[in-house]
Amino acid sequence: MQISLTGTENPSLSYAWYVVVILMLANISSFIDRQILALLVVPIKRDLHLTDTRMSLLMGLSFAIFYTLFGIVISRLADRTNRRNVIVAGIAIWSLLTSLCAGVKNYSQFFLARMGVGVGEASLSPSAYSLISDYFPKRKLGLALSIFSMGIFLGSGLALAIGAGLVANLPKEGTVEVPILGSIFHWQILFLLIGLPGLLISLLLFTIKEPPRKDALQENAMQKKLSLKDALKIVFRHPKTYLCVSLGTAFTAFASYGFTAWIPTYFYRTFGWPVPKAGLYFGLVLLTGSMAGVTWGGSYADYLKTKNIHHGRIKVGIIAATGIGLSSFIPLIPNPNIVLPLLFLPAFFIASPIGACATAVQELMPNRTRALAGAIFLFIINIIGLAFGPLTVAFFTDSIFKDESAIRFSLVALLVIAGILSFIFYIIGIRGYKKIHPTLILHNG
Repeated sequence: MQISLTGTENPSLSYAWYVVVILMLANISSFIDRQILALLVVPIKRDLHLTDTRMSLLMGLSFAIFYTLFGIVISRLADRTNRRNVIVAGIAIWSLLTSLCAGVKNYSQFFLARMGVGVGEASLSPSAYSLISDYFPKRKLGLALSIFSMGIFLGSGLALAIGAGLVANLPKEGTVEVPILGSIFHWQILFLLIGLPGLLISLLLFTIKEPPRKDALQENAMQKKLSLKDALKIVFRHPKTYLCVSLGTAFTAFASYGFTAWIPTYFYRTFGWPVPKAGLYFGLVLLTGSMAGVTWGGSYADYLKTKNIHHGRIKVGIIAATGIGLSSFIPLIPNPNIVLPLLFLPAFFIASPIGACATAVQELMPNRTRALAGAIFLFIINIIGLAFGPLTVAFFTDSIFKDESAIRFSLVALLVIAGILSFIFYIIGIRGYKKIHPTLILHNG
């Protein structure tokens, strides 16, 4: 399939950075919503009578199923229409449905509500990847997508750090009457507090302009509106390379989701720390480690790009995989005052490749398939990471060790599996990337 591309002038970089910041705020909102469940394991299990495994399904699979499936459907819309408007609609949907989680009465309703939240959040990242790629030259794209991706870790860290204080002050028993929703548990109030502000962010998105599409397919090379079949052919021109980069990133996400979901509970069960205290201190470590990691990953990948080391974006992933594996001993340390600062290391390495590898995927694609490629990339990441990261920790705890206090060994298993598999896939991916780079990587800045 012969592909011909056209380009346009780059917009103002100062405005482009403004766009990234606004999109990062939306990303923060989405991840505060996801991560708050990690602080509510004890009251949700108590009030809804759940096991660790059912709780992990609520944190992961319920959200991931619809997030990943609708991500691909919505990405087709983003590749063809106004990406800003797609994001605005998505934020409004997930904010409203998060708020409705405050009114659920049983596990099934909670599960369905989280599925609906996943539909809304599916609009953000594929559309944002494509939109940001049109605002930045390639030499700065790694850092730009890393700053956007920083919202993942800012949202997770803020949910733990700020949410810890809110959880600590909630009554441990009884219910409260709320207009429309009726009698709800005290912990459900948090879903109103984190859901409704998202509506303000959706309004803020209207200050973003839809940019002209760069690297667009010429109409004499291919139809302006690609069929799904043609779009998939472009995305999977080199399936082993694309899939291995995606799978390598997915297993770093596997560590990330399992790690952040269960660390507060790990401190509670292993060291007797109250969950709010563990969430506060771990949230601060997660914030600093993740922000440092994602900034380093994007900056280092862009630096390698300027040195004509074009596979450097995936090299960041190899370094990260190695660091994740080497960090696996940390949960076994018997002193919580040593464990806590050392958690900076896995937080740093887990965060570092997400922006760099998302950039590698975007650079391989012409404009009209970037959102689709990003959505499939995120589909793989979330099916493996979000659906199975928290579940793997719970599985080892419930079914292998059969002891809640053995959660530290479950976390070790998580990091070992993630480190080894992400390393293998990144190595395979970088070999293929080196071979196809000269003819496929787009150079427009």
